[in-house]
Amino acid sequence: MKIITYMLPTFFACMMCVFSGSIHAQTAEFKDGPLIIGFGKHAPVSTHTVAKDAVFKVVFDVGSTNDKKDEVNRKFNSLARFINMHVAAGVKPDNIQLALVVHGKATLDLLDHQSYQKRYTYDNPNKPLLNALMSNNVRVILCGQSAAAYDVKNDELVNGVEVELSAMTAHALLQQKGYTMNPF
Repeated sequence: MKIITYMLPTFFACMMCVFSGSIHAQTAEFKDGPLIIGFGKHAPVSTHTVAKDAVFKVVFDVGSTNDKKDEVNRKFNSLARFINMHVAAGVKPDNIQLALVVHGKATLDLLDHQSYQKRYTYDNPNKPLLNALMSNNVRVILCGQSAAAYDVKNDELVNGVEVELSAMTAHALLQQKGYTMNPF
């Protein structure tokens, strides 16, 4: 019994090294691209079942933001990850149609640099990602009700951001066009 008691801490320490090594090896496989560089890191999955001719019409709903205003909204980054991982898996970029519907606290993450600086004293870290998403045919739609609540004018937004009557309206219209809701 004493041998087991003395060896348990050593055993657990060895197992932690083994597991942390495998976790590190797994995270080392995450990379950005092939379409959106600098964002949307993903890992290859050799056993995936996504057909190369699959078509995706997906809307992402984002109403929250980061506590740190100098970091990219991680939920915005999910769209870059969706695009990158599917293109890397062989899906044609033209077969991926995404929409980002923004409301609530995330509203301010759509401001251009000048307007963001007035509120937070530095550039909007989301602008490069938003530009990359929109240049890859992602529709970025702001809830008009949230814009009014946060006193955001259309000319304060990153170029290309659309404003709809409400997030609810945007979702209803996208659903009528065959978009499904991403739950993450």
